Amino acid sequence: MKFPFVRSLLATLLLAAGVAHAADEGTVKKNLENFLNAPAVDSVKKTPYGGLYEVVLKSGELLYTDGAVSFIIDGSVIDAKTRKNVTQARMAQLMKIDFSTLPLDQAIKQVRGNGKRVIATFEDPNCGYCKRLAKEMQNLKDATIYTFLYPILSPDSTEKSKNIWCAKDRAGAWNDWMIAGKAPAAAATGCDSSTVDKNVALGHKLKISGTPTIFTADGNRLPGAVPLAQLDQAMNQVSGSK
Repeated sequence: MKFPFVRSLLATLLLAAGVAHAADEGTVKKNLENFLNAPAVDSVKKTPYGGLYEVVLKSGELLYTDGAVSFIIDGSVIDAKTRKNVTQARMAQLMKIDFSTLPLDQAIKQVRGNGKRVIATFEDPNCGYCKRLAKEMQNLKDATIYTFLYPILSPDSTEKSKNIWCAKDRAGAWNDWMIAGKAPAAAATGCDSSTVDKNVALGHKLKISGTPTIFTADGNRLPGAVPLAQLDQAMNQVSGSK
């Protein structure tokens, strides 16, 4: 849900000047859900900025409102003192996961070099950006890559994912298709491809709405086909912090 009509910096400045109403978080949640006409709010938290309340929707979106829910802001809050994008930082925190809870046995595993640096990706076999990422990651060194087949684009994506999962050499079948364009062979009769369906359920739970989505070992999320240099940097930061 988007509210582009209230994105202006002027609105934020007015709020910082104290245009706000006192309320508790439960009341804000109730009033906003009444406005949305749906139980769509995951959490409400008061911010230190001009009486604003942070609202996280169950869809993963982040909004701001006042105590009376007299307006809704869909946009970024910038701390004028530190120049920090508060909204961006908060979204990164909200989208972070506990990497250790990922069911890695449901992913295709590839090891490059010593395999020390670890990432997990959620990818659709018909996603053009995923194919670009696959080609980029051919040059990724000293890494273990867990690829969760996540077909969300079309029924053909589901069929290809299940064929790849049922291949004798899953990594080979994945790379043959994503890099060389060689379609995977049809799955053998009786092959259990239910893992693909489990991955789709997992992706929805993690609020993954696009492919590719990459998670570094510290749980940080990188959406999209990030350049190899950026991916390397993110992985090195995790390795350096251990």
